[in-house]
Amino acid sequence: MVGQFYFDTSIWLDFYEKRGSNGEVALRLIENIILGNKIILYSDIVVRELRKLGYSQDEIYAIFRVAKPKNIRKVHVFKEQIDEAEKIAYQKNIPKGDALHAIFARDNNAQLISRDTDFDEIRNIAIAKLPEEFT
Repeated sequence: MVGQFYFDTSIWLDFYEKRGSNGEVALRLIENIILGNKIILYSDIVVRELRKLGYSQDEIYAIFRVAKPKNIRKVHVFKEQIDEAEKIAYQKNIPKGDALHAIFARDNNAQLISRDTDFDEIRNIAIAKLPEEFT
């Protein structure tokens, strides 16, 4: 199993909102990561996307508290990453946030976890895998 995982926002929502089988699979993956002493990465982009969807800061903290402190880590956003994401988003006609998620996964040597097909357009940056592939 890989050492670090970066979830796009939809995976966090699958888990927190208990979205049927997707929610169950997300929970199993999180449990496997914790049991394997692996790390889940998240970024300000995930936090912003959750806020945009109406989640309060307390709810967002509750989402991330599923993992023990040693199993979750926030990655920092750098200007160069934002610039690269803007260029990629424009070229590939995908959301800038998705480009950033892929860049964060690549730059932090993490496995990107997502169900979003937009990531198929940027497989040269990071290959997104489904949570089922690790449960």
